[in-house]
Amino acid sequence: MSELSVPLSVLDLALVADGQTTAEALADTVAVARAAEALGYRRIWVAEHHNMDTVASTSPSVLIAHLASVTSTIRVGSGGVMLPNHAPLVVAEQFALLEALHPGRIDLGIGRAPGTDRATAVVLRRGPGNRDDEEFPQNLIDLMGLLGDRRRDRGLWDHFRATPEATSHPDVFLLGSSGFSAQLAGMLGLPFAFAHHFDMGGTIEAAGIYHDHFEPSPALAEPRLIVTASVLIADTDDEAERLSAPNRLRRLGLRTGRLLPLLKPEDALAHPSYPRARDMDTAALVGTADEVCSGLVDLVERTAASEIMVFTSTHGLSDRLRSFELLAKEWGLG
Repeated sequence: MSELSVPLSVLDLALVADGQTTAEALADTVAVARAAEALGYRRIWVAEHHNMDTVASTSPSVLIAHLASVTSTIRVGSGGVMLPNHAPLVVAEQFALLEALHPGRIDLGIGRAPGTDRATAVVLRRGPGNRDDEEFPQNLIDLMGLLGDRRRDRGLWDHFRATPEATSHPDVFLLGSSGFSAQLAGMLGLPFAFAHHFDMGGTIEAAGIYHDHFEPSPALAEPRLIVTASVLIADTDDEAERLSAPNRLRRLGLRTGRLLPLLKPEDALAHPSYPRARDMDTAALVGTADEVCSGLVDLVERTAASEIMVFTSTHGLSDRLRSFELLAKEWGLG
């Protein structure tokens, strides 16, 4: 299989651009989902973040329900649900219901990070004594069992059902940005999605750990690795660089703890911190379609990825949609 035959998908955070309302940011996500479906992308995933001024995606299950209802063929899922914030039965009920409403189109991506700051995590988890971080593997096994993938003789599924008379189940993916998640996904024989777009390094190592530890399971016979990538494409290199300025500043804010709004490109370029943001090392792929696709081909070759999921961030919706369109055309989607 050539690298260009690897499917492409979309990760969307419902980022609230400078001057936008939450409703406008979510409307943009709807437009992205519809465009991704029309262009031939395989799936769109939305994230779980809490108490952040710049992210509108707080409840993946609610947003997934809406996106699935306004599309018809693209798979819709979570990238991801942060399991330590929730009881396994609650997540299982939500996604079993989504699968019943939209059979064969729902993905459940599971992560173990809080998706927020420590204080907010304490409120979400009803107190500082919550041990769900430590019990993540057991909670994951329980969640899988409630959704039909039972790996032990006994579990929550002996006494509880996520939905009566299920005829299909969502696909469960483990998400991560570390070797721990890669190894756990491999040992459980689950699909694994690595957050390369986090720009934290370790992508090649985690991909190797996942493939080395993979054991066939009832869910999956062979490894299935999704690698996310930060991508921005425009008709010229200069235009791509201009449009990338807001996300470069946002990435600097994430690294320094001073999160900035997603500014207009001209405001980002004029920001006093922009030179520092521009000079940061990054794995983001920015440029024309042929240049970016060459970078994605290299990423597929180095990770043996089964699928690439692109995260595209800039201020204007039309510029994001144009990036998806140029990538789809160059990659040969449709």
